[in-house]
Amino acid sequence: MRRRDLLRSTLGAGFSAALGYSLATPSIARAQAARTLRFVPQADAAILDPMITTGLVNRNHGFLVFDTLYGVNEQLQPQPQMVAGHVVEDDGKTWVMTLREGLKFHDNEPVRARDVVASLRRWASRDAFGNSLFNVVDEISAPDDRTVRWRLKKPFPMLPEALGKVGAIVAFIMPERLALTDSAMPVKELVGSGPFRFQADQHVPGARLVYSRFENYVPRPDGASSLLAGPKLAHFDRVEWQVIPDAATAAAALQQGEVDWWDQPIVDLLPTLRNNKALKVELLDPFGNVGVLRFNHTLPPFNNPAIRRAVLSALSQRDFMAAIAGDDQSLWRDKVGFFAPSSNMASEEGMQALNGPRDLAAARKAIQEAGYKGEKVLLMAPGDFPVIGAMSEVAADLFRKLGFDVDYVVMDWGSMLRRMGNRETPEKGGYNAFCTYSAGVTHLNPSAHNFLRGSGDKATFGWASSPKLEEQRDAWFGAPDAAAQQKIGVEMQRQAFIDVPYVPLGVFYQPTAYKKELTGILKGLPLFWNVSRS
Repeated sequence: MRRRDLLRSTLGAGFSAALGYSLATPSIARAQAARTLRFVPQADAAILDPMITTGLVNRNHGFLVFDTLYGVNEQLQPQPQMVAGHVVEDDGKTWVMTLREGLKFHDNEPVRARDVVASLRRWASRDAFGNSLFNVVDEISAPDDRTVRWRLKKPFPMLPEALGKVGAIVAFIMPERLALTDSAMPVKELVGSGPFRFQADQHVPGARLVYSRFENYVPRPDGASSLLAGPKLAHFDRVEWQVIPDAATAAAALQQGEVDWWDQPIVDLLPTLRNNKALKVELLDPFGNVGVLRFNHTLPPFNNPAIRRAVLSALSQRDFMAAIAGDDQSLWRDKVGFFAPSSNMASEEGMQALNGPRDLAAARKAIQEAGYKGEKVLLMAPGDFPVIGAMSEVAADLFRKLGFDVDYVVMDWGSMLRRMGNRETPEKGGYNAFCTYSAGVTHLNPSAHNFLRGSGDKATFGWASSPKLEEQRDAWFGAPDAAAQQKIGVEMQRQAFIDVPYVPLGVFYQPTAYKKELTGILKGLPLFWNVSRS
């Protein structure tokens, strides 16, 4: 069934009829509905392998299906998850981790240490934090089915943080046979060991994703559920993601009880949702999301740092944030640098470039003097992702004012995610720039800050190259204390204003909306364990 047909039938007959709940047997339909959590995600998780994209909707999808060795709690402290515990020896250069007993994949094969080793190698080839960890790994091995042994070239105290991080490209564990897939290619089937299994036979691309409770999942026996830490108790038999790009349709579905939870309601509809006594509007993530204007550093004109600096000098973060969240400044903040405002890495270093008076004429002149030759600038944007679409419209307007010959190409979010990895020229499917956003928690320090990497071909989409930023990042990992790390953070921000790997567009705080009958929703991001219906 195509998405337009599904939505047409949904609007005409109600979501339950469109999705197969028999109207002829209302008591059975009600029982099914009570055991089903119906969720509207921010966009379609078009790329199902969460290891090959930085999309947060793909990460959220991944947490349903996969599990991790560690998980951070709300205080961002890593706690054991798939591991029973670990022992550190040899002055921090040897770690021995023991898997919990009884862990199984969705194909009912046991989780073995060799699955972990293969999964982590694949993850490290894609993730900034993982890459830094594996740069100091001498050997990672599986001496037996429940033991993972690390031998490091030097101590890496943040190893559990890396394996339990909350940002994009998470260290999910999958069977060895899948983890051996080339990390540039998606796996051909989704088999994890998480609390829900993905129902591939019920997947309607662009419209619906379905997950069923994995009866053989073994939650941690101890601790309290907090973000990614503690027991993951699945109270629903079934979780359905209903992809509804139109905000008015999503709002109507939530208010009429056809769905239970809407991930990202647009700001214009928040007053209506707050006035509905059956609904709760809540901010789950206190760190917010950081808007990002990302350049393709490999192609003209943005392979020229002087042109990137000129764009930054003309950009108003207020314009971008207001496009997302309007005039309600409780939902956004500007004057944001290359680290999240709540981080001890944040500083005023170089901030005049972002916060000073904007001079479009001067920026336009600087772009011409830097050698812009009138090349077309392909700015890609999603037509089905309101937050990123709003930022993209502002960016397109700015580029035109700065004298760029703009080719503004709108596509669905899934196509845009796939195009991000295309290194060809725009005529061959590539691009020059795009807007997106990152979880604010990943901008607290350099460890998981993918957009601050300068590792060229190994960097995330856009492929920024800055040997100095890489050198400073390595120094941050080796810093003896927080004061030394903070000093390096100042130096990294100074360098980022020179190299401009991306432009920070501000921080926005995205409320979520759900039925009040849902209890146990965890802070941080949309997670589907611990949630129940009262």
